[in-house]
Amino acid sequence: MEIIEMTPDHWESVRDIYLQGIATKNATLQTGAPSWEEWDREHLSSLRFVSLIDNVVAGWAALTPVSGRCVYAGVNEVSVYVHEDYRGKGVGAQLLAQLISDSEKQNIWTLQSGIFPENKASIALHEKNGFRTVGYREKIGKMEGTWRDVVLMERRSSIAGQE
Repeated sequence: MEIIEMTPDHWESVRDIYLQGIATKNATLQTGAPSWEEWDREHLSSLRFVSLIDNVVAGWAALTPVSGRCVYAGVNEVSVYVHEDYRGKGVGAQLLAQLISDSEKQNIWTLQSGIFPENKASIALHEKNGFRTVGYREKIGKMEGTWRDVVLMERRSSIAGQE
């Protein structure tokens, strides 16, 4: 397994993996994948990765700023998605570890993630990587007419944001 920086050439595979996540109905409230241009605009260009196994994109991870206000420059939302054929094989763990390591080098002090409580694998992955539950948002969004709750998790860097 190799973790490399995501490029526009990876977009088709990244999009397909995102659509697989959407299909589970336990990964996101989104109902469709954005265009490359929209996705590229919303995610930090320096912190997006793909995992390659035998030159196949097995998963991806990226950060999205939580706010455009400068006081929140070091706070970002985590996205980690793994291709259905590679789930349970450590892909998500390696992607998240890379994202954490590189985000700290860029002085990002808080990573957060909103996860459906039913997505126990994602909650466990985040916990194993130093995230803790900081809240529970009830009925935060509707999916196909059903209100969904979200577990809010965060990881505070022990090294970034200390100056």
